[in-house]
Amino acid sequence: MIKAILILLQKEFALELRRKAVISGIGLYLFSLIFICYLTFSLRVNSINEATWSALFWLAILFSVINSVAKSFIGEKRGTFIYYYALVSPQAIIVSKILYNGILCLVLSLAGYGLFSVFIGSPVKDPMLFVLTLVLTSFGFSASLSLISGIASKANNSNILMAVLSFPVILSILLMAIKITKNVLDGLDRGSSLDELLNLLAINCIIGSLAYLLFPYIWRS
Repeated sequence: MIKAILILLQKEFALELRRKAVISGIGLYLFSLIFICYLTFSLRVNSINEATWSALFWLAILFSVINSVAKSFIGEKRGTFIYYYALVSPQAIIVSKILYNGILCLVLSLAGYGLFSVFIGSPVKDPMLFVLTLVLTSFGFSASLSLISGIASKANNSNILMAVLSFPVILSILLMAIKITKNVLDGLDRGSSLDELLNLLAINCIIGSLAYLLFPYIWRS
């Protein structure tokens, strides 16, 4: 199974490199959002506080991640599903999708953090804790959106269903990330964020386990 996961991961990266327009579009979307924020708040000196920085950052990351991960299964052709079904197990497919989308989300998050630091500044007082939060949040988004994309791909109006189903799941992950971000921006010690980090890790484990267990039934339908 590990060999199948690695082959599927290699396939995902190869396809993504071929579709350079998609990568460029997502990058341009993220850059445009941050640059608009820069133009807006540069008109007044010190007009952005820490709470506004946090809100703008997570809005930019959230919309970029949804646009990139939502196509996991919705963008696949029907014939591709049949081809995969004959070659690999559904568990290998969902694990490879979660890993690939998690790496993509993490790259977007780190790129967004870097762009925010360059254009708007960074009030983050503990970068290591903040990066750990980005890692956990990225893989949480990946696991939940990959599973929901698999469910939505089996129905009509999949894009609408994707938006409706993903909101309550993403909200719990986002709330934990925002709480940790607030602690990081306020300069509190790492112990004050321990509960939120454990909750975020627990959410990731639960969603990942559900995706691993439920996806075979979704795949066969």
